[in-house]
Amino acid sequence: MIKQGLVDVQKIDPSILVELKYSTTDNFIGKDVYDDLTRAYMQPMAAKKLAAASKYLQAHHPNLRLLVYDAARPQAAQWKLWNALPNMSENERQKYVADPRKGSIHSYGCAVDLTVATKEGKPLDMGTKYDYFGELAYPSQEDRLLKAGKLTQQQIDNRKILRTAMRQGGFSPIEFEWWHFNALSRAKAKMAFRIVD
Repeated sequence: MIKQGLVDVQKIDPSILVELKYSTTDNFIGKDVYDDLTRAYMQPMAAKKLAAASKYLQAHHPNLRLLVYDAARPQAAQWKLWNALPNMSENERQKYVADPRKGSIHSYGCAVDLTVATKEGKPLDMGTKYDYFGELAYPSQEDRLLKAGKLTQQQIDNRKILRTAMRQGGFSPIEFEWWHFNALSRAKAKMAFRIVD
């Protein structure tokens, strides 16, 4: 990763917590996809944005920290994730896992999956686990889900803490996953960087 120009986000901001879910079995496949990759790497510009989000979070919530679940994702791992959902149509699959033929923004080192945690690393309640496939995880449906009693106000407030910090850092959220944020659009990432091996 370093040879390809990426940086370890904890070298840019040591207060950011990291627990790469694809280096564990605690993910939607139930397998370690990353082998010996256990540190979170990003393009330098994306890592700087993440540090800005972290700084904003701590200025407004001193006892909270960003907890990174995924950052730069090698292309081989992207294929493993894509192929792990054979029962979904390609259209449905693309909501949750980018088509490796098009390139995930993660594979350019310009996307991050994360949550907010206590200083000790205990994640706040966001209403679903990371990598939950379904509308409970959709930021776009939060108001309706709150009215239906499927999400609590506290869970939505926790998500808003995360979204506000990430937007302050210069990231954009997406419609289907409360944990995913992009530092750049896919088109811009493709123009600026190459896919991480």
